[in-house]
Amino acid sequence: MRKGVKAAVVGGVFAAMVGGAGYGAFNFVSALNGDGDSGASGPAPVKSGPPSGAEVKETTAKFFAAWEKGQASAAASYTNNDAAAETVLTSYGQDARITKVRITPGTAAGDTVPFSVKATVTYQGKSKPLAYRSELTVVRGVTTGRALVDWQPSVVHPELKKGDTLITGESATAPIEAVDRDGTVLTKDKYPSLGPILDELRAKYGDKAGGTPGVELSIRHEAEDAADTSLLTLAKGRPGKLRTTLGASAQAAAEKAVKRYAQSSVVAVKPSTGEVLAVANNRTDGWNAAFLGEVAPGSTMKIVSAATLIDLGLTTASGPATCPPEATWQSQTFHNLKGLAPNENATLSESFARSCNTAFVKFADDVEVDSLTKEAQDRFGLGRDNWKVGIPSFDGSVPASGGPDTAANLIGQGQVQMSPLDMASVTATAITGRFRQPVIVPLSLDDREPATAQGLSANTVSQLRAMMNRTATSGTAAGVMAQLSGSIGAKTGSAEVDGKAVANSWFTGYRDDIAAAAMTEGGGHGSDAAGPVVRDVLAAGG
Repeated sequence: MRKGVKAAVVGGVFAAMVGGAGYGAFNFVSALNGDGDSGASGPAPVKSGPPSGAEVKETTAKFFAAWEKGQASAAASYTNNDAAAETVLTSYGQDARITKVRITPGTAAGDTVPFSVKATVTYQGKSKPLAYRSELTVVRGVTTGRALVDWQPSVVHPELKKGDTLITGESATAPIEAVDRDGTVLTKDKYPSLGPILDELRAKYGDKAGGTPGVELSIRHEAEDAADTSLLTLAKGRPGKLRTTLGASAQAAAEKAVKRYAQSSVVAVKPSTGEVLAVANNRTDGWNAAFLGEVAPGSTMKIVSAATLIDLGLTTASGPATCPPEATWQSQTFHNLKGLAPNENATLSESFARSCNTAFVKFADDVEVDSLTKEAQDRFGLGRDNWKVGIPSFDGSVPASGGPDTAANLIGQGQVQMSPLDMASVTATAITGRFRQPVIVPLSLDDREPATAQGLSANTVSQLRAMMNRTATSGTAAGVMAQLSGSIGAKTGSAEVDGKAVANSWFTGYRDDIAAAAMTEGGGHGSDAAGPVVRDVLAAGG
């Protein structure tokens, strides 16, 4: 059980509107006085439309004034979800021990008001100032017509999300000083994308690293297995040193690369060992999608599909894999990317390098429903939910799906789900022949038993390497990988998800003893966004 004071849950509760007694009393008195048929048409009409500037200013001022005074109920009454708001605002003063609140509004942009908060956090005689910025939006109440603060937990603190709590007390675990493979200290300030990863490492290994807890203001997340997020340290604990497998130069390159594209994630691993060299995310939700993402990987999955076809003896890299303009499987018609010329005489290597969907779909007649699943599990170590990376991760899902999904899975759509970590591992296995479960801290730290898999034959590896190299030098990845030296290979991908107009961009590649994979939500083709991210990480080296 995690330490700390139990706090109330943020968000998710909506207050019922209760009809007031005042209007009924007015009608009763009017009737007694003989005024019941005076021509009155009922209550005043409810206001509609966006709140005016004056309403925004007035509502904001009243909300801030009550918040500053610690009047949780009064402040909540100026929101459109008073029950949820009162819970959070009460916890703000009680569980988080935040007092002396002073709020300074900024210049409103329409109905949105930025503001800064200065306060004091006090716990058992220890105090420290707290300062941060947030914003709120004023909306029109649907039922009342009042101008109200649109309630979100982030109004109270920008890092709060639904289900989160603020709490001050002895930290749940001792702090850590995380270092990379060469002893360089890794901090959230220098590597912002590592924030959630460092929190998870602290939660799991803080006690094992030999440190002692301090006193902190933290965000406690709703999920039981989620690490607390420290916001302010009132009394420092003694950090224990924790060595990771990360490389500072690779991490710096990954951080810089994902900043170029919104909603991007990347992972780099060392194929010869399985060690994670870098992990970075650029996401508005702060989620570690690089390790935990569960989305269709698009054509990057063709690495596993090609291995399946080769291992089943259905074709070879130089064998046939015809690329017609369209292919139908169980009433579902599949197409290629716009502009891809068909080739009825294509080899598997050519169809792989050009990312021809129909070539792989045509093999749906020849594979069993579970052929791809077995290849993914037995040779690539995917989809068994048994990876022990060191922090929470998703190790892929390749279900034995029948119907149209048998074909769709072969091109990384259907029911297949992966994370960038999974696809970096796939590339590492493809070029070495050995599945080495990725790790971010040494297995010896806590005697973890890694997942194992059969791996690939030397013959299959040589063919996969040749096809990935062709893709990187003359195929769909050539434009991205052109400037890289050494032994290189790649696979592009784009995945249509949830009917979105723009596909997710996927790319995985290798250079010597580094394999990396990236995904950019809504990034388009693989070479458009994810490709440059991977290239920059590969160029930086380990």
